Amino acid sequence: MFKAILSVSAILVLTAATSMPLHAQAAADLYKAKCQMCHGADGKGTSPMSQKMGVRDFHGPAVAKESDAELFTITKNGKAKMPAYAGKLTDEQIKELVKLMHTLK
Repeated sequence: MFKAILSVSAILVLTAATSMPLHAQAAADLYKAKCQMCHGADGKGTSPMSQKMGVRDFHGPAVAKESDAELFTITKNGKAKMPAYAGKLTDEQIKELVKLMHTLK
Protein backbone atom coordinates (compact mmCIF):
# COMPACT_ATOMS: atom_id res chain seq x y z
CA MET A 1 0.00 0.00 0.00
CA PHE A 2 2.83 2.38 0.91
CA LYS A 3 4.60 1.68 -2.39
CA ALA A 4 1.41 2.42 -4.32
CA ILE A 5 0.92 5.76 -2.53
CA LEU A 6 4.58 6.62 -3.06
CA SER A 7 4.35 5.76 -6.76
CA VAL A 8 1.23 7.86 -7.27
CA SER A 9 2.80 10.75 -5.37
CA ALA A 10 5.95 10.56 -7.49
CA ILE A 11 3.89 10.57 -10.68
CA LEU A 12 1.92 13.61 -9.52
CA VAL A 13 5.08 15.51 -8.61
CA LEU A 14 6.73 14.69 -11.93
CA THR A 15 3.61 15.66 -13.87
CA ALA A 16 3.36 19.00 -12.07
CA ALA A 17 7.06 19.70 -12.51
CA THR A 18 7.04 18.99 -16.22
CA SER A 19 3.78 20.84 -16.96
CA MET A 20 5.02 24.18 -15.59
CA PRO A 21 7.78 24.68 -18.16
CA LEU A 22 5.42 23.59 -20.93
CA HIS A 23 2.87 26.15 -19.73
CA ALA A 24 5.52 28.88 -19.75
CA GLN A 25 6.70 27.71 -23.17
CA ALA A 26 3.15 27.95 -24.51
CA ALA A 27 2.94 31.56 -23.30
CA ALA A 28 6.33 32.33 -24.89
CA ASP A 29 5.20 30.81 -28.18
CA LEU A 30 1.98 32.80 -28.02
CA TYR A 31 3.93 36.00 -27.33
CA LYS A 32 6.14 35.34 -30.35
CA ALA A 33 3.10 34.76 -32.56
CA LYS A 34 0.87 37.61 -31.35
CA CYS A 35 2.95 40.27 -29.58
CA GLN A 36 6.59 40.19 -30.59
CA MET A 37 6.08 41.78 -34.00
CA CYS A 38 5.14 45.08 -32.31
CA HIS A 39 6.55 44.86 -28.80
CA GLY A 40 9.82 43.12 -29.70
CA ALA A 41 11.43 40.06 -28.14
CA ASP A 42 12.42 42.10 -25.08
CA GLY A 43 9.08 43.94 -24.71
CA LYS A 44 10.68 47.35 -25.23
CA GLY A 45 9.02 48.13 -28.56
CA THR A 46 12.09 49.86 -29.97
CA SER A 47 11.83 48.94 -33.65
CA PRO A 48 11.11 51.81 -36.05
CA MET A 49 7.63 50.40 -36.76
CA SER A 50 6.94 50.06 -33.02
CA GLN A 51 7.98 53.62 -32.33
CA LYS A 52 5.88 54.93 -35.23
CA MET A 53 2.84 53.13 -33.82
CA GLY A 54 3.49 54.35 -30.27
CA VAL A 55 3.97 50.86 -28.87
CA ARG A 56 4.45 50.93 -25.13
CA ASP A 57 7.60 49.64 -23.48
CA PHE A 58 6.65 46.91 -20.98
CA HIS A 59 9.58 48.09 -18.84
CA GLY A 60 8.56 51.74 -18.87
CA PRO A 61 7.03 53.64 -15.94
CA ALA A 62 3.54 53.88 -17.49
CA VAL A 63 3.22 50.11 -17.78
CA ALA A 64 4.88 49.54 -14.40
CA LYS A 65 2.08 51.55 -12.74
CA GLU A 66 -0.64 49.38 -14.26
CA SER A 67 -1.99 46.38 -12.41
CA ASP A 68 -2.17 42.96 -13.98
CA ALA A 69 -5.94 43.45 -14.20
CA GLU A 70 -5.44 46.65 -16.21
CA LEU A 71 -2.91 44.97 -18.52
CA PHE A 72 -5.35 42.09 -18.96
CA THR A 73 -8.15 44.50 -19.91
CA ILE A 74 -5.95 46.39 -22.39
CA THR A 75 -4.88 43.14 -24.03
CA LYS A 76 -8.42 41.78 -24.14
CA ASN A 77 -10.24 44.93 -25.26
CA GLY A 78 -7.48 46.86 -27.01
CA LYS A 79 -6.44 50.47 -26.48
CA ALA A 80 -5.45 53.13 -29.00
CA LYS A 81 -3.65 51.23 -31.79
CA MET A 82 -3.43 48.04 -29.70
CA PRO A 83 -5.91 45.59 -31.22
CA ALA A 84 -8.39 43.71 -29.05
CA TYR A 85 -7.67 40.03 -28.52
CA ALA A 86 -11.11 39.13 -27.13
CA GLY A 87 -12.35 36.17 -29.13
CA LYS A 88 -8.84 35.51 -30.46
CA LEU A 89 -7.25 34.50 -27.16
CA THR A 90 -8.81 32.91 -24.10
CA ASP A 91 -8.79 34.73 -20.77
CA GLU A 92 -6.27 32.17 -19.51
CA GLN A 93 -3.95 32.84 -22.46
CA ILE A 94 -4.13 36.59 -21.82
CA LYS A 95 -3.35 36.06 -18.12
CA GLU A 96 -0.31 34.00 -19.07
CA LEU A 97 0.85 36.70 -21.49
CA VAL A 98 0.58 39.31 -18.74
CA LYS A 99 2.74 37.12 -16.48
CA LEU A 100 5.22 36.71 -19.29
CA MET A 101 5.43 40.48 -19.83
CA HIS A 102 6.96 40.81 -16.37
CA THR A 103 9.76 38.37 -17.23
CA LEU A 104 10.94 39.93 -20.50
CA LYS A 105 14.43 41.40 -20.52
